[in-house]
Amino acid sequence: MRIISFCADSIVDAAKKGFFDWVTKQDADIICIQNIGIAEYKLRDDVYFPRDYNPYFFDAADGKHNGVAIYCRNLPKAIMTGLGFLDFDMDGLYIQADFDNISIGSLLAPTADEGDSAGLIRKNQFFEQYLNHLTKVRNKRRDFIICGNWNIAHRAIDIQDVRGNHGKPGSLAEEQQWLDRLFREQHYADAFRLVNNDADEFSWWPDGEPGSNGWRVDMQITSEHITPRVEYGAIYKVQQFGKHAPLIMDYDFELPESPF
Repeated sequence: MRIISFCADSIVDAAKKGFFDWVTKQDADIICIQNIGIAEYKLRDDVYFPRDYNPYFFDAADGKHNGVAIYCRNLPKAIMTGLGFLDFDMDGLYIQADFDNISIGSLLAPTADEGDSAGLIRKNQFFEQYLNHLTKVRNKRRDFIICGNWNIAHRAIDIQDVRGNHGKPGSLAEEQQWLDRLFREQHYADAFRLVNNDADEFSWWPDGEPGSNGWRVDMQITSEHITPRVEYGAIYKVQQFGKHAPLIMDYDFELPESPF
């Protein structure tokens, strides 16, 4: 099973830069996209609806910001939108495709600007609620792969300019400790780091130019029974579709064929 996740920061701009031309040639079973930046009904071009995939969108309430999507080659049994968090679901941050015994999620975590104390509090509230949610779903005897822009760099190795970004949201100790708890207490894992420990692997460049100030905030996080099935991971940087680069992960796992 191949899953590609990508934070578009405008699916329209990414499409103009050739994202769909590229991604539809990658033999992916699932494509997760975050920060769509436009309501689904405004996407009129066929490029957004590749014929080999079943696309599902979850728009933010304003139809302009955020928004997530998941493209499935095989029909899922169900699609879930939102996480049941009243303060966040209107922002269009999460969509999930359920198959027989595995769920694939497309997540856009909240962000906070430097000096934005209210935004940081809100971001921390989201992650606390999300940790409780992931704790509960562990008991459902189903596996999970949550793909997306987590807006956290887990370790110093995931930030190109550690000193220059010290104290900035996304690199704060309490944020990194949240991921530590997720991995240690709930036995989830950062799939990419299971197969690649290189220090120069970044997926986001806030300045828009790869080569400086890189961060690795785009992750596919797996539940414990999927961890030994991770086979391959790469961040695609040959072409630039936006400030983020697509993350490609391969798993030794077969999704069930569509019944239709």
